Amino acid sequence: MSKYSGIVIGIIAVFIGLKGLIAWHGELIALLKGSLPAVFILVGAIAVIAGLSEIKDEISAKREEKR
Repeated sequence: MSKYSGIVIGIIAVFIGLKGLIAWHGELIALLKGSLPAVFILVGAIAVIAGLSEIKDEISAKREEKR
């Protein structure tokens, strides 16, 4: 019975989520608009850190080749 109860609970959660999405559409859009700058800052910081790490690894590899 536990296999089926998980499926039933999942279906109920989907329907509740859809009902909430329809009822609070405006609030969801406002939330997305408000969170986009924070997401851009986070993604940009990760990209900068990844780029710096790649440059550091490249310099380290060049030093190892000289030895």
